[in-house]
Amino acid sequence: MRYCVFCGSNGGARPSYASTMADLARCLVGEGIGIVYGGGNVGLMGVLADAALAEGGEVVGVIPRMLVDKEIAHRGLTELRVVGSMHERKALMADLSDAFIAAPGGYGTLDEFCEILTWTQLGLQRKPIGMLNVDGYFDRLLALFDHAVTEQFVKPMHRDMIVTDDTPQSLIARMRVPG
Repeated sequence: MRYCVFCGSNGGARPSYASTMADLARCLVGEGIGIVYGGGNVGLMGVLADAALAEGGEVVGVIPRMLVDKEIAHRGLTELRVVGSMHERKALMADLSDAFIAAPGGYGTLDEFCEILTWTQLGLQRKPIGMLNVDGYFDRLLALFDHAVTEQFVKPMHRDMIVTDDTPQSLIARMRVPG
């Protein structure tokens, strides 16, 4: 069992982002769940990987060749897979994972998360999708999703695909995947 975590290659403005990522890693490892993520050794990605590894967890990084140096690929992972493109990264991360969690991050995080949402909406995948809403980080995005429902661009059933919580423990419990 592995969960894919989309998160920032930067640490963000609040210390709570990093501390929550470390909590998420410990919770996943404590549940016997491996982590698939973007393969970086910096920002929230590095915090997530290091915390999981410190607990003895499995961590699989997937990183495009062009980002190996830029994102400083994590060399201490259980497994590091280097791929040719961002498209290959997203596809392999999806293939390796049983569920998905978005945590605070920037455009790359949002791109990965929205692509998985789209795949789910289209029926291309049926794995659980969660959003770790640390300190309300995603409140405005969730409000936009609600607005898209009101304006009839997103069906309520597709909006409901996203399990949202503000603590790792609650989110993981709500996303529980039969193993």
